[in-house]
Amino acid sequence: MGSLIPFPDLNSFPEPTTITAAAAAAPTLIPKLEPKLEPFDEPQPGFTQPLNSIPNPNPNHSPQTPLDETNVYSEFNRISELFRTAFAKQNVDVPNPSADDVVDLNPLAIVAVPDQNNQIAVVPPKRRHQPRSSELVRVLDLGLDDQRYFRDLVRKTRMIYDSLRVFAEEKRRALGLERRTAARGDLKAATVMRDRGLWLNRDKRIVGSIPGVYVGDLFFFRMELCVVGLHGQSQAGIDYVTASHSSNGEPIATSVIVSGGYEDDEDAGDVIIYTGHGGQDKTHSRQCAHQKLEGGNLGLERSMHYGIEVRVIRGMRYAGSPSGKVYVYDGLYRIFYSWFDVGKSGFGVYKFKLVRMENQPEMGSSVLRLAKSLRTEPLSVRPVGYVSLDISMNKENVPVLLYNDIDSEHDPMYFEYIAAVVFPPHVYQGGNGNGCDCISGCTDDCLCTSKNGGEFAYDQNGILIRGKPLIFECGSNCRCPPSCRNRVSQNGVRNRFEVFRSRETGWGVRSLDLIQAGSFICEYAGVVLTREQAQLFTMNGDSLVYPNRFADRWTEWGDLSQIFSDYVRPEHPSIPPLDFAMDVSRMRNVACYISHSSSPNVLVQLVLYDHNNLLFPHIMLFAMENIPPLRELSIDYGVADEWTGKLRILFWGCSTLRYRVYGKVKVLDSYYCGEYCFVNAEENPLSLEVDKSAIVRSGLALAKPELQEGNCRVAGGKTMLVNFALSCDMAE
Repeated sequence: MGSLIPFPDLNSFPEPTTITAAAAAAPTLIPKLEPKLEPFDEPQPGFTQPLNSIPNPNPNHSPQTPLDETNVYSEFNRISELFRTAFAKQNVDVPNPSADDVVDLNPLAIVAVPDQNNQIAVVPPKRRHQPRSSELVRVLDLGLDDQRYFRDLVRKTRMIYDSLRVFAEEKRRALGLERRTAARGDLKAATVMRDRGLWLNRDKRIVGSIPGVYVGDLFFFRMELCVVGLHGQSQAGIDYVTASHSSNGEPIATSVIVSGGYEDDEDAGDVIIYTGHGGQDKTHSRQCAHQKLEGGNLGLERSMHYGIEVRVIRGMRYAGSPSGKVYVYDGLYRIFYSWFDVGKSGFGVYKFKLVRMENQPEMGSSVLRLAKSLRTEPLSVRPVGYVSLDISMNKENVPVLLYNDIDSEHDPMYFEYIAAVVFPPHVYQGGNGNGCDCISGCTDDCLCTSKNGGEFAYDQNGILIRGKPLIFECGSNCRCPPSCRNRVSQNGVRNRFEVFRSRETGWGVRSLDLIQAGSFICEYAGVVLTREQAQLFTMNGDSLVYPNRFADRWTEWGDLSQIFSDYVRPEHPSIPPLDFAMDVSRMRNVACYISHSSSPNVLVQLVLYDHNNLLFPHIMLFAMENIPPLRELSIDYGVADEWTGKLRILFWGCSTLRYRVYGKVKVLDSYYCGEYCFVNAEENPLSLEVDKSAIVRSGLALAKPELQEGNCRVAGGKTMLVNFALSCDMAE
């Protein structure tokens, strides 16, 4: 069980060292401290993510200042500062004058004198939310159950945020409100969740890692960082406990955002030269005054003195992001040095050397750069490992790569790739029914909208607004164009996927693109069988996929029951239980290699568009969260974790065991010794029996089966191991 460890009393540490001589030589009259501001995430004007292609960046940047003009501006600020400093030394005796001792530099100015008799006491509005705690704690010793709990808590909170943000944007659009007169969806969602008490980690100020937030997690909006407690400042780049709220009267920094907003920042990945805040001109993003050692700057210096690590979040521009930027959590850094230096604009700035701590996962920003290279030159980045650069054979809109650097297994190459499901002919006998008469795109009152309960299923960017039992997309009888917002899943794959070999899941799927929460991923494709046909196939020992076993994760997407007390889960249209199976033993697509998880990042949404038979919908997959590039996709197949039709492979045997995902087990060499590992399994004999039957069907002899409980090399909780030795005299 995890524990919250109160942060040690900083008063017990040695006295801080003296401030550097360079800092002491700074001018005494400095403009007031301003936080290191990061601009609010402004959605790209007219941002609409194409439905059939990878989005391109929106070059909506102001022109850069010419070099000569920039130098003149910096020199003007420097001379002005020198003049103000010299003038202040001659006329001001108090270094930090109070409100009563301020020298009036213009005694002839006409100022308004407040009428003491007419002063009205202004009562501050009552806070609707609890203020953020200043108590510093560190979370230690989290067990597997605790890690799962906090991860699910963070995922559900982020899901509510994403759903509420999309809901707010759709409401603003429906009311015809301009973005200037109505709050943006990301700000509105954060405000509503704060008022409902749904922000995380506000009762304690956590130092170090945030439970449930992984290195590499991505965020599109600054406010989402505040919602999960990763960074508590909506604009300031340094998050810290103020001196007035600190237990020892000293500010302590807990996290920083590195986004290149300061000209003196240097980012080398594991080592960062971070510039303090204050003294920056907001228009040109250049220093126009000296910085002071106070506020966040002093917080970083005190964190360095006490050896307190800080969380580092990197912000960068990213094509296709609704805000134009992406924020990635890159882990924990320690502050090794701090010094006062002259910046590029000639003004004094505080600099801090941050070094990344060891034994952490790879930085998410590095993964983003790697994925970008793989999208353009995969063979240059990975000369060894790629089996095929497109197993779909141009049947998808984008290539589907096959990568294996573990063994010589090329199993996905042996199947016929299909981009869409194959229905029996009788499914189309009822016709396609009526369609809408929309010309440029579906409207709020068109026929297809009414089929979906009178509301759109997707927003303008093709993001699923909320899950439904069934979604009706526009079909061939509709007059709307392919770009209609009600044609999303039928337009096919938009992201570049990679089927890869994994020691933990056998075969898995990951994307080379960043997938936004609510985005369409792909269809789960195979050959649809009726109940009678499925019974014949199972008698022959073939494995089938049963769509009715998929967990109803669509109910979680768009669930705002914690926001609105009168929220009702969508029940229209009601459909009968699915009573068909899907054969993927010969024809399949990329979805068939997606692994099972009880905490998936992909949901199943039923969709109809090419026929009206409610008994045979399409099995469409959508993202439940922001999925970073190269992170494995997972679905809840609705079965126990110990058996999903995909065996975990472990390589401490004398050769390698191969298998097909839903097929029969095969052996490469003449003999194999090793173990099967069922992650999070219970002591259920059924798991062993299923495993035995798979081996026997392949003509393999199972020797010395032994069921024992123990630890497995793959990540997971309780495991069940099956020790075995196989002889392949009769192997296929």
